[in-house]
Amino acid sequence: MKKVGILAYGLTPFSKEDEKIESILLKSAKNLFENNSDINRNDVDAVLVSTNNNAKYLSPVLSEMIGVQPKIAHSIESLCNSGTNSIVSAYSYISSGLAEMVLISGAERYDSPGQILEWDNSRGEYKHPIYWASIFTKSYKREFSISEEDLAVVPVKNHKQAKENPNAMSDKTYSVNDVVNSKKLTDDLRLLDCSRPCTGSASIILASEDLIKKNTEQPVWITGIGQKTISAGFTKNMSLSSMESTKLACNTALKMANKTITDIDTAEIHDAFSVCEPMALESLGFAKAGKGLNTIKDLHDTNNFKINPRGGLIGSGHPLGATGIAQTIEITQQLQSKANKRQVDNVNVGLIHNMSAAATSSTVLVLEK
Repeated sequence: MKKVGILAYGLTPFSKEDEKIESILLKSAKNLFENNSDINRNDVDAVLVSTNNNAKYLSPVLSEMIGVQPKIAHSIESLCNSGTNSIVSAYSYISSGLAEMVLISGAERYDSPGQILEWDNSRGEYKHPIYWASIFTKSYKREFSISEEDLAVVPVKNHKQAKENPNAMSDKTYSVNDVVNSKKLTDDLRLLDCSRPCTGSASIILASEDLIKKNTEQPVWITGIGQKTISAGFTKNMSLSSMESTKLACNTALKMANKTITDIDTAEIHDAFSVCEPMALESLGFAKAGKGLNTIKDLHDTNNFKINPRGGLIGSGHPLGATGIAQTIEITQQLQSKANKRQVDNVNVGLIHNMSAAATSSTVLVLEK
């Protein structure tokens, strides 16, 4: 099986701009090639588009706009973890020998239809993600005697870290009181507990070992991949205070990479809502059950950017199809010591956690220098 690495990447700012999905896709791909002018576009033999947008034929459209005629071109939709699933698909094409270089571009508009999962009729009229998040929050708080003020540290930390991310949607910092007193959406969820849908795009190129070594002096390798889908509906065979699919996906990824969770120097965690970050940290093995917030508070108090250095989804914004790719770009920058004021010290191994629909599906990637 061929070794696969990350060759180049491009990003747009995350915003509330009203733009066509084709234009959004083009912006990050254009940014990628402008910043990596030595890459021969003729070497790109697959183009994958990650989005939940209803527009059709987006991969061939993007290919035409950037002047590429790929052997493989298609779109991938998997709600919030579309981005990392697209990266896994690209990895598979390269490692199997079907492709040597793959461009993955993810994009979403602020009004993405992927925010609502119509299939999940178990929610009755409550189909918006804030309702499963509210159920998770209530369950987690009750089981581990967690207060609103305890959970509020998550958005406080992540908005603070997003201030150092030039592409983040948020440019404000908040206090615990600001979070607790923000608009009440449900009994257990406040506005500042939530990531925000937005407009944005992220592009990344994966390539075989030969092309990586030929084109970059700072290779980053994908050494571990884990994916697990439990169900589509979040009420089926699931705990309401932990993430089983995340645990299983992480175990698979770490085993493939021959690592343990203690080897991870920095991680991007899918904090769609405040409660998701401690739950994910516990399910990934960074903290024991019910102790995830202790880890988060310690990181916040010591100004340690180890977890969600770019500000997470809460601080950066959450353009669904682009999120997992943006997370992967952040870990790549950390491994290359290019994260500027967000830089974590001595990063050799990084992890990406990207999930969908109350962690009914999770994808975990391990990256190394």
